Order: sequence, then structure tokens, then C-alpha cells
Amino acid sequence: MFCFQCQQTAGNKACVNTGVCGKQPSTSNLQDELICELIRLAEAAELTKKSLQQKKETDPKLLSRYLNTRKSADRLLIDGLFTTLTNVNFDDKAIKDYIKEVQKNQKDIMRCMPTDICSISDIAYKNFPTTNMNFSDTNMNSSTANINPPTCGLKDPHDIPVISLWDGTDDIVSLRSTLLFGLKGMAAYAHHAMNLGYQNDNVTTWFYKGLCEVNREHSVEEWIELIMEFGKVNYQCMELLDKANTESFGTPTPTKVHTDIRKGPFIVVSGHDLRDLDLLLKQTEGTGINVYTHCEMLPAHGYPKLAAYKHLAGNFGTAWQSQQTEFENIPAPVLFTTNCLMPPRPSYEDRIYTTSVVGYEGMVHIEGTKDGKKDFTPIIKHALKLGGYEHDHSMSGINGGHILTTGFAHGAVLSHADKLTAAIKNGDIKHIFLVGGCDGAHPGRNYYTEFVKQTPMDSLVLTLACGKYRFNDLDLGEIDGIPRILDMGQCNDSYSAIKVALALAEAFNCDINELPLTLVLSWYEQKAVCILLTLLALGVKNIYLGPTLPAFMTETVVRFLVDTYNLQPITAPEQDMDAILGRG
Repeated sequence: MFCFQCQQTAGNKACVNTGVCGKQPSTSNLQDELICELIRLAEAAELTKKSLQQKKETDPKLLSRYLNTRKSADRLLIDGLFTTLTNVNFDDKAIKDYIKEVQKNQKDIMRCMPTDICSISDIAYKNFPTTNMNFSDTNMNSSTANINPPTCGLKDPHDIPVISLWDGTDDIVSLRSTLLFGLKGMAAYAHHAMNLGYQNDNVTTWFYKGLCEVNREHSVEEWIELIMEFGKVNYQCMELLDKANTESFGTPTPTKVHTDIRKGPFIVVSGHDLRDLDLLLKQTEGTGINVYTHCEMLPAHGYPKLAAYKHLAGNFGTAWQSQQTEFENIPAPVLFTTNCLMPPRPSYEDRIYTTSVVGYEGMVHIEGTKDGKKDFTPIIKHALKLGGYEHDHSMSGINGGHILTTGFAHGAVLSHADKLTAAIKNGDIKHIFLVGGCDGAHPGRNYYTEFVKQTPMDSLVLTLACGKYRFNDLDLGEIDGIPRILDMGQCNDSYSAIKVALALAEAFNCDINELPLTLVLSWYEQKAVCILLTLLALGVKNIYLGPTLPAFMTETVVRFLVDTYNLQPITAPEQDMDAILGRG
């Protein structure tokens, strides 16, 4: 296997024997195979579209069949990319079945080509790569071959060559990987929006473009241009998901959330999918079962339509990397709607349920119907059987706090924009820090706790994603009634942070980089990658990133980011704070 897509990759180089995340070589290789088949599907769809345009096809039945097949391909590309994200799917059989579904769609979409198209070489299309091709029906350990695109033959998807993902010069592999990992992150956001019935044509189209471009040879300058273009498209995707969530569940409002667990039966819901949580809450009404959020699901409490459920009782535990200890002997089932799932321990493995793209061999998987309905009866029965804690059970954040506050998305913050700008003008607020991103098990992540503790009393700390668990139970007080820690939501709610920053820049008639604002980010998986690329594409500079820089970024790529955007690797909290505030 070869995998270096997450922050915890072995030795900050690559996992080659087994994944630090628990991913086995067979799973890693299948995920690479799935990516290659998704690239082939994107190519097949674009080739077919090009052939229909080239032949000026007017047959309504053929065009209708193509559009319907492409609609299926939209979902396959998005969910397939999401499946390969870190800590999402460990189930080899599920991935093999998905690959077969993708291959079927490849054939279906190429059957929509006009009958006088003999082969892919008949279509005027940008050249395919001609070296280091990967064919998914060969052994994954020796899957490269030097071939040329076919010049004659049937319209077979396997005539479409796919580049070997990890072959090439270091800088080119680095840039190719950066775009691919960004696409994986954006797929997660598009997936959630699509589940709520929201789609953006430009975003969806870019999945095809992005995968086809991954399959091309580019200069360094061309790769950088593509990556910056992608960053702007991901901003549209985050905006789409923000719209989907707020129109479906209401604009988030500041809400206090308890960490203690009530006695009696309960269910824990982890991940990011608000629709899954909503479905479960509906099905558990009147059953006597309480529902608790976990990790990135915490911001659900801020959405009025979800908060209206009386049995949405609080938040269980802290960030994802602590689940193996926090779930030890838990007397309740746990539903994973998305990442981050870790290999479960024997004391609770019979209580783990997965749904959607999440999978783990031996775990019960809740399937959805084509119209998105799900039956959570097995989980509900299991919760009633286990019975929960006999007495109220005390739990806390990592700093000992028992109350968390969430719901400070852009709607809530900008509703008090006048108060915020006045406090900045008056000098009551001298600096704003955005401290957030992914959490993880890396020992250097206590940096973020110490950094927040050292922020001056006249500063605000905006936060989001699961990195906030390092400090979100701290009480840092208020400034003119504004809490000093403002939880803006899930990782996709980086959109909220950007929107607030842009509004402040407009209010002060300045560039975003001229604001008294510093971003101190933690990363772990590919959603953090797409967010970073969006920030860079929007011209945001002086970002502090840790706990390490990505292993997939070469020295050349890092030097470009440092020189162009002044991207800074974190050092020590005191040293970075002094540099940010110009002290000493």
C-alpha cells in the first residue's frame, strides 16, 4: 500500500505496511482502484458528452438516456470520492461492490455515444496521458504499464487509460495529490448538500473536470492554476451546504449544550450528516430514548428545527480520536453517519452502526432507499435493550468543563455586526483568532489548547470543526457581552468564518489580510485540505498550520506557499503568539 493523505501518516512520509488509521493494505489498494475507476467514469462521461456535441446529436431518447445516466454518475463520483476519505470506509466488500457499480455506469454512459463513433480515438478530445497508465483490472501491486491510447476498437471504458496516481516527479505527484485530496474533501460537502436535495451545477461539473485533470500531465504552473480554481469552486460548495443546512433546519443560534448523560436508554450520533440525525430524532420521538451528538455533530444543537426535539439531550464525549476510550463498555449504540470511525474495540464493537458511505466489516449497516429514507429500528431496539446508564453519568470536556456553547455561525455573529465592529473600533477587541480545524492523536496537538489559553483578554477566538474540543469547555469570559470563544460549527462552516471576515473587511474598507485577524489551523484529513485551498484561492495570507505540514507537499510546494501566502508552520504557542501580536 501507499497512503500519505492524512496528517498522521507514518513518519510524516507515508503508510506502506498498514495505515496508522487502521486501514489494511487490501483496503488502501481497493480505494486507489476505486479512484482510478472514478477517473475513468469522469473521462467516459466527458467523452460521451463531447461525442454528442461533435455529432450534433438530436435523438431525444439518446439524449435523455445520457442525462439520466450522467445524473447517476454525479452521485457515484461524489460518494465514491467520499468513500476514500480518511476514517470513512474500512469494508473491502463494500468498496468492491461500489467499484462494480461504477464500472456498470461507465458502460451505460458510453452506450450513449452516437453509433458512428467507433472508438475513443474518433473523438476530438484533449490528449490522454501516454505513460505510467493504470488499469484497474490488473493486479494493484503491478498496475502500471507504458501504453498509448487505443486507435481502434470498441467503445469500452477500459480503453480509457488512467494515470498511475503515485508515479512521476516528486513535485508533480505532490500537486496531483493536492488536487485529488481537495476533491475528496469537497465531495464530503457535496454529499451532505445532495442528501438535503441541494446541488450546484458548477460544483458537480468540477468533479468531472477535476478528475479528468488529475489524469493529465501539467506543468507546475498549470497545476497551481488548477488548484486555485478548485479552491474557489469549493467555496461555492461550502456556500451550497450552508444554504442546504440553514434552509432545512433554520439559522443556527447560540446554544448551551450539556456533556453529562442522563440515566436511561440513549443513542450517540457521530459524523456530520444533519439529515441522518433528523431522521433518527423523528423515529425516536416518544420512545423514551435520548439522543446525544458526538464530535462534529455538536453544532446540530444550534439549528432550531433540530433543537426543538426535546430528546436531543446533549453531547457525548470529545473529539473522534478519543472514541476507543470514551466508548469503552458504553451501554448504548453509536451511529456513524460519516468520518471519523476508528477500528472498534471488543467491548463495544457490537454497538457500532454505520450508514451512507461509512463502512466497517462486521458492523451493522443501515441502508437508505433511493429517495433517502432510512429505517433505524435496529438501533432503536438495541438502545432499549441496552438500557443506558442506571444513574445520571458525569462526563466533561478535556479541560473539565460540563457546558459547551455552539451556534455562532455567520447568521448569529453578523446579526451583531454593529456591536462587533464598534468593539474593534473602540479597542475593546484588539485581535481575532480563528483557531480550528481537525483534531487528532498527534502529541503536538496540545499546542492549540495552550495557544487559546494564552490569547489576550481583549481578543476573540472563533473556532470550528473538531479541533475546538481542545479548548471549547474553557470559560474565557466575555467582551461587552460577546463570549470570547465562538463556536461557528462544523468544518464546512469555515464558510461562516470567511463570510464574517469578508463582512469585517467591508466594514473597515480594507483587505481581509489587513484585519486584526489570524488563522491558526489544525489539519488531519482531506476536508481540511480543501478548506486550506479555498482560503489560499481567496488570497488569505499569514495562516499558521499544524501540527505538521502535509507529507504530500514537497519542499518546492511548501516553499511556494510560504513565499506566496506566507504560510507558517506552527512552532510553540508563546513564540507564535509573540510573532502574531508583534511582541518582543
